[in-house]
Amino acid sequence: MPNYDPLRLSEETERIVVRGDLRKYYRVGRRSRWYAGIAESHCCGCNLRCAFCWSGHPRDHPEVVGEFYSPEQIFNVTVSAAKRRGVRQLRITGNEPTIGRQHLLGVLELVDKTDLKFILETNGILIGHDPLYAEQLSKFHNVHVRVSLKATNSEDFERLTGANPVAFVLQLRALEHLLRVGAPTHAAVMTSFTTPENIEKLKQRLKEIHPNLVESLETEQVILYPPVVERLRAAGIKPQHT
Repeated sequence: MPNYDPLRLSEETERIVVRGDLRKYYRVGRRSRWYAGIAESHCCGCNLRCAFCWSGHPRDHPEVVGEFYSPEQIFNVTVSAAKRRGVRQLRITGNEPTIGRQHLLGVLELVDKTDLKFILETNGILIGHDPLYAEQLSKFHNVHVRVSLKATNSEDFERLTGANPVAFVLQLRALEHLLRVGAPTHAAVMTSFTTPENIEKLKQRLKEIHPNLVESLETEQVILYPPVVERLRAAGIKPQHT
């Protein structure tokens, strides 16, 4: 799918993985070691096709994977996992949780009634496209948005995701929208496929948005799971470092 439009892919994916406020998930109520311990549920469907992504059928063939869950069901099963494991953080992960806005906001409304923290991991495409999304997220007192930048610039974004390079700007714009409405946020960036010079150029772009984005910038390294190695090989892409 060369040079596809992530916004159009969002719409196509939503038609498959969303029914009203129901959203498709393929694993629910788990605990992982990330963030020093977090309870999570894994959704189906994404609006990017990153070459370094570890998600398989849930991303590429969501029509044949998973089951539909209501916001209440996802809240209950994820919170139950948190209580069992003694953690106080929650997330929806696995693919792109901002697809299916009604469902996500429904989950966050329930989390907002607790003292638990929700980490929203997103590529930011839909938030960058619609500033209202950022405003809606800012209403919740215990949501932190982690915007995962897939590259350091638009050229590498196109190379690593196959998407229209202008969508990289939407990732940066998501940070602008979130900061403007006071939503807690920080950026993370995949650095395994770029150079130190490009990382410094990205930091300068982030500094122009807000200096705190540079101070809080999180760097990610590719994890070479077997499916990831196969995807990278098929795309002709090699990490510069891991």
